[in-house]
Amino acid sequence: MIYEYDAVDSEPHATLAANINPYLVDGPDVALPSRRTSICAVPPIVFGSMANDGGHLFLDETEREELLRDCPAAAKWVRPFLGADEFINNLPRWCLWLKDCPPAELRAMPAVMARVEKVKAHRAASSRAATQALAATPMLFGEIRQPESEYLLVPRHSSERRDIIPIGFLSPDVIVGDANLCIPDATRFHFGLMTSRMHMAWVKYVCGRIKSDYRYTNSIVYNNYPWPESPTEAQRQAIEIAAQAVLDARAQFPGSSLADLYDPLTMPPVLLKAHQKLDAAVDKAYEASGGKKTYKSDAERVAFLFELYRKYTSLLPAAAVKGGRKRKAT
Repeated sequence: MIYEYDAVDSEPHATLAANINPYLVDGPDVALPSRRTSICAVPPIVFGSMANDGGHLFLDETEREELLRDCPAAAKWVRPFLGADEFINNLPRWCLWLKDCPPAELRAMPAVMARVEKVKAHRAASSRAATQALAATPMLFGEIRQPESEYLLVPRHSSERRDIIPIGFLSPDVIVGDANLCIPDATRFHFGLMTSRMHMAWVKYVCGRIKSDYRYTNSIVYNNYPWPESPTEAQRQAIEIAAQAVLDARAQFPGSSLADLYDPLTMPPVLLKAHQKLDAAVDKAYEASGGKKTYKSDAERVAFLFELYRKYTSLLPAAAVKGGRKRKAT
């Protein structure tokens, strides 16, 4: 028997299971491995950029105003920055993005140079050799993975209270931090699948947790997710249209953060309706792979996805077996 709860303090619903797998789902025995690439033909997902700067390349609203007052020339090198918290809660934060700043121009900005010097001192004082090496380029983020075109931002951590992890498209002018993952070549189709109930059911059952909040990972959640097998062009277009409708519904509330929009108690009806239509379009695309028209629960969705996962991975080439230590012939 599998016992499911609507809430932590509610009565359980008992379900008879043919087989209980490691994820407590009535499905095949599958243990998801950590993968570097996706099992499906989808764009790669990567971490955002990491500063490793001791905080000296970042500015809040007051610090930004003071810097630009003292050094107006720095305006072209100050960029909006998004960690997961800033993205979800619409919190303003800025960073110095000096990747293409000419040396002469950098030296002509004393207030910026002062911050760069502090970054150098912070890195040089580190006990890690890799961080010490970064002291040679103190004007740059420690790890740079900023997309050069529009990208899809995926927060690595999100509250379990939300039925949907808020994700969204950002301009390459907005610097994405490593508290997020990003998909540089994502389309409305990918956005639609990742904000669907089907994908969120997968997330709830297989993702890691911080306390009980979602911890979305590239290696376990995204790279193991079984996308629709062979969606028709009409099905792809239906998902893209529904996905754009979700974005349009969000845009009707410019003063609301994603935390406001995806709080179960304050989610606007127009946005809820847009997501319901998106869910229907996504479910339709899975029908050709054996999916149902309706599902009784998220557990039933995940059971179907595990079957699809097993089908996909059975077609992948076997991993190379590492040889043991060679022994001398006797």
